[in-house]
Amino acid sequence: MSTFAEVFGTEPDGAWRAPGRVNLIGEHTDYNDGLVLPIALPNRIAVSASAREDGVVAVSSNGQEGVVEFTLDSLQPGSVPDWAAYPAGAAWVLREAGYGIGGANLLFDSDLPSGAGLSSSAALLCASAVALLGLRGIEVDPAEVARLAQRAENQYVGAPVGLMDQMASMCCTEGHALYFDIRAMTTDQIPFAPADDDLTLLVIDVKAPHRHVDGEYAARRRSCEQAAAALGVPALRSIELDQLDDALARLDDDVDRRRVRHVVTEIRRVEDAVALMRAGRLREVGPLFTASHASLRDDFEITVPELDVAVDTALAAGALGARMTGGGFGGCIIALVEAAAAEQVFAAIEKAFAEHGFRAPTSLAADPSAGASRVR
Repeated sequence: MSTFAEVFGTEPDGAWRAPGRVNLIGEHTDYNDGLVLPIALPNRIAVSASAREDGVVAVSSNGQEGVVEFTLDSLQPGSVPDWAAYPAGAAWVLREAGYGIGGANLLFDSDLPSGAGLSSSAALLCASAVALLGLRGIEVDPAEVARLAQRAENQYVGAPVGLMDQMASMCCTEGHALYFDIRAMTTDQIPFAPADDDLTLLVIDVKAPHRHVDGEYAARRRSCEQAAAALGVPALRSIELDQLDDALARLDDDVDRRRVRHVVTEIRRVEDAVALMRAGRLREVGPLFTASHASLRDDFEITVPELDVAVDTALAAGALGARMTGGGFGGCIIALVEAAAAEQVFAAIEKAFAEHGFRAPTSLAADPSAGASRVR
């Protein structure tokens, strides 16, 4: 691992961090104007930075070789490729928004697994943005940074992502889940401290290779938009649970019907989970996790064998609830378990994966953590 001085020949002016996230419940509801409930993870992307006055941004990472340089004046979507597109996109969007950032040297480090569905791309964008702003002493509301980071990922990187990941990385607080209403653009901090109830939230990376993620994500989104248009509503959030049966009867396509059923019932599960958490009844949230997974498996069809085996095994080993989390087709599951049983639940999943010939899974700590911040 190289130090900042070894890469850039100077000491940094400061350091910033932005965490990854895991979504407790509310999957594929964000682009349907729905509700989501993420937490920020202790795992983060950190960036050490120093200002420079020549309009050049130089970026390096302890996970990559070499230094990539680009000038602020030359930035346009697509002008910087590969991983460096993310810090370049952050610089581009901040300048487009009128913030007076300048050149910089940026060295990134991460303990956030890439490809695990824990939003490393949003964390990279948010870390880049808060460092570029922080170097110039520019203060921006965290939610606005999140919106700018989403715009950068949409327009500069070219990924049609929603706003949940960036909001979680910027706006989460320690010991809470972020209740984010996409349609209203409002947030609320919901107490979520499993350890206080002798519980643990296990995050298990199933190490499954992502399969056809881009095309399948686009297909799910398109199906939801088609169904909303057929039902005459701006987004599926407008369908209440007691209207679901009538809405399904008005749709001709069975695939669209199943996608709608998932979204409408998932939004209600978020509401129910929040109500239980506010009432201090965290153990009762477990069955909602399990129902969410069944809906994602059967109606939204985005699970893979590794995810299903991990969930089924966790439940058989005593988990109070378990579900896949993230976009699907790989990534992670979460399991709400008694703290004393956490090791045996993970051991059971390891054994089941070995028996199925899957790659060995890994687990992460999932203590609800704070959003992006300056660390020195």
